[in-house]
Amino acid sequence: MAIEIDLSGRVALVTGGSRGLGRADALTLARAGADVAVADVLVESDVSSADEYGPLAAAAVAEGLVRTEATAREIEAMGRRSLALKCDVTDREQVAAAVARVVDELGAVDILVANAATLDHVGQLGDQAPELWERDLRVNLTGTFNCAQAVWPHMRSRSWGRIVTMASVAGTLGGFGQASYSTTKAGILGLTRTLALEGARHGITANAIVPGIIGTEAFAFGNPEMNERMVRRTAMRRPGDPQDVANAIAFLCSDLAAYVTGVALNVSGGIELFTF
Repeated sequence: MAIEIDLSGRVALVTGGSRGLGRADALTLARAGADVAVADVLVESDVSSADEYGPLAAAAVAEGLVRTEATAREIEAMGRRSLALKCDVTDREQVAAAVARVVDELGAVDILVANAATLDHVGQLGDQAPELWERDLRVNLTGTFNCAQAVWPHMRSRSWGRIVTMASVAGTLGGFGQASYSTTKAGILGLTRTLALEGARHGITANAIVPGIIGTEAFAFGNPEMNERMVRRTAMRRPGDPQDVANAIAFLCSDLAAYVTGVALNVSGGIELFTF
């Protein structure tokens, strides 16, 4: 007998939801029945600040890949409720305001998918820029903390919550030329396990997705030779699809995963295996 993932009546907040993994996550949660707030530092009606968020953000604007509001409209077309929110996860006031709006307009925050992250600081240790190291800590790690802390009291008050964070194989294996990124993604695993411990008696689960090489827009912007090397390192010899990650997240957010918490779930095609 097939068992369907049913998130009817749940409200999700997805950060970094404009494109890539976040957009796939938001649409998948909506297809499973959830109402979804889509948050991103960029929205179509206001991309004036793109340059300050790095080259990938600027490239997304140039390529027409900012789809925060479009994603919200797609969700509404499914018959779900949705919000498009401009939110910088490093700004605690913006995060608090975004969560308050979700609660006011959609009634709750049952699910947090903390997906917002930077992925453009590449260079061996001697070439790592201190200001970008600090930025990556603020966005990837502190941003996840800010969002989790903001939704926490709402989940506790309802005795139900699902927090899914976004780690990376760079955080479990290390990443050559990715000191700041790897460090933040390793830190997310510690944060997630602590959230799992503290949330367990309040009906809140917390789990981390550990993606490998996923064929997002950011992957397409990468160096083709390096991309091919990473694909060859993957046991399945292909990049994953954003939907692969979204499917795992939908499961973790459902009642089917009610007894799963503190897990670092590889969605990686086996890149962490001894591949040859």
